Amino acid sequence: MTIREKTEEQEFRIFSSRASFSRNTKGRDREEEPCDIRTAYQRDRDRILHSKSFRRLKQKTQVFLIPEGDHYRTRLTHTLEVSQLARTIAKALRLNEDLADAIALGHDLGHTPFGHAGEYALDQVCPSGFKHHEQSVRIVELLENDGRGMNLTWEVRDGIRNHRTSGSPGTLEGQIVRCCDKIAYINHDIDDAERAGILREDDIPKECRSMIGDTTRMRLNTLIHDVVVNSEDKPEISMSADMEQMMRRLRKFMFERVYHNSAAKREEAKAIRMIQDLYYFYNEHPELLPEGCQRMMSECGEPRERVVCDYIAGMTDSFSIRTYTELFIPGSWH
Repeated sequence: MTIREKTEEQEFRIFSSRASFSRNTKGRDREEEPCDIRTAYQRDRDRILHSKSFRRLKQKTQVFLIPEGDHYRTRLTHTLEVSQLARTIAKALRLNEDLADAIALGHDLGHTPFGHAGEYALDQVCPSGFKHHEQSVRIVELLENDGRGMNLTWEVRDGIRNHRTSGSPGTLEGQIVRCCDKIAYINHDIDDAERAGILREDDIPKECRSMIGDTTRMRLNTLIHDVVVNSEDKPEISMSADMEQMMRRLRKFMFERVYHNSAAKREEAKAIRMIQDLYYFYNEHPELLPEGCQRMMSECGEPRERVVCDYIAGMTDSFSIRTYTELFIPGSWH
């Protein structure tokens, strides 16, 4: 018996009957020889972790565009925080921690430079629209590894596709990530907004502070405990009704004071214009796209507009600015 097989047997002894067992995965689009050490979901997690798309998240905006400070979140640190919360809940509920981790690590791979501003920019100009959760799936199914994708299991791809609030994950582990994504971004965005001087702790609605806590640590502790207690031995992952109401109140507050705040978002119009200018330029000059993009159009028959979106969405904040500067800003003659 291999180490993987022993691990799979151990899952049946330890996990809840509602867990997604590695041995029972619906599988991959392309059949592969199983690893003798890692389960299917461990293998998926490793593939995501070692991908170029994952590494690029370190230079992609979470909320504050190109902040001057070392402690503001990026899309990568957000992803790691979601992963940590998801693993904690999955372990407490005796669900598949490796599956939850893989989904969490891959859920935002498709995000554009400049966060939701970049997503909005591409969604406005691309004929087929642009949604980051769909792009994340496109990356793992097609774009990574020179058009071969990562060949992940169905459960991981389903969790990535359905991590948005309106999604409907097919596994409890996917539901955990969907829940943890909101918990993570609301709380770490409060922390970043306080660091930026946009918020003070006293600005947060009193009823939210009274029920959830008045520090990031307390709020996370309260919310995670509520999810675990309310979901134990149940067929879905959820918060208690009162806590869900407070989370909605807190999210509404953040949209009013931070996400739509002119001080926090004053550079977004420039970012949107820049992303759209890049889109129009590469549609007019597809011959200037990298070789991999050329192959996607010529060999795979992918529409030019979609490939242009792929290329721009894959850019980091700094690379998109550098590319825009090279294309549109005159340089000195020397």
